[in-house]
Amino acid sequence: MKRRNFLRNSALLGVTGVLPVGAAMAVPAGEKPVLTIAHITDVHITAGGDVPIRAERSLKEVLKHKIDFILNGGDSIGDASYDNVPRSQVTEQWAVWDKFIGKTDLSVYSCIGNHDIWWKAPDQRDEMYGKPYVVKRLKIPNRYYSFRKQNWHFIILDGNNSGIKLDPDQMAWLEKELEDLKPNTPVLIMSHYPILTVTNTWEGGQHGDHKELKKLFYKHRDKIKVCLSGHQHLLDEAVYNGVKYHCNGSMSGFWWGKGDEKSARPYFYQESPPGYAILKLYADGKIENEYIPLNLES
Repeated sequence: MKRRNFLRNSALLGVTGVLPVGAAMAVPAGEKPVLTIAHITDVHITAGGDVPIRAERSLKEVLKHKIDFILNGGDSIGDASYDNVPRSQVTEQWAVWDKFIGKTDLSVYSCIGNHDIWWKAPDQRDEMYGKPYVVKRLKIPNRYYSFRKQNWHFIILDGNNSGIKLDPDQMAWLEKELEDLKPNTPVLIMSHYPILTVTNTWEGGQHGDHKELKKLFYKHRDKIKVCLSGHQHLLDEAVYNGVKYHCNGSMSGFWWGKGDEKSARPYFYQESPPGYAILKLYADGKIENEYIPLNLES
């Protein structure tokens, strides 16, 4: 599948340590997490072939875990962003998504992915044009927002702006959001695009404002614990200034297809298997992120 051209940033800056995927902070034996959550991303669901069946089977695997809620990292539908996508295809994809995500009664907190947005509506006044329609279909309060669970604060960002950056209003909101939190409040941030990632060295797609965000995160280094992303369909983990950055692959792998010459195995995107992550969050801010591959062959 052809990927949109995104701003390609310079090579990965300032990564002081790259840990094995699935590595976790040391947690004392017997300590229990206050939250266990699933992170799914890049589902890219469509009505074609057996994709809905395989997607629902994959969601059942996620739901076998005892989780409190789901974080959905965007690109929920196959694609609405290309120039030749008609209204009927956008409507069809969202209908399949509704059926898919309706298989769980758990709360689902989503962010907007670049392929979720129908920019080619006949008119900007069309109700299906742009981000407001995606906000409506994902049943989220705004294109960026926050919420609290236990003592953890969750911030959902929208990087679908020029240069893959937060727009000025959103950046001002984020600065105030962090400033208003009590010291040592643990924070999880989710964006569709990686803020810091190993894979940007060859794949592109990283936040264009990663330097500004790095500076802001350092100011609030007592709070920011982990940043989650998707978009790359690639699996990596980086740590900088005590913040863990997890790009948690994709549920769809090679867009539910068998792959290409770069796929290490069928359904892989390059060397990354399709899958999802289970995160355990602890009261003192420790986190564990485990990526669990999916078998799309059976």
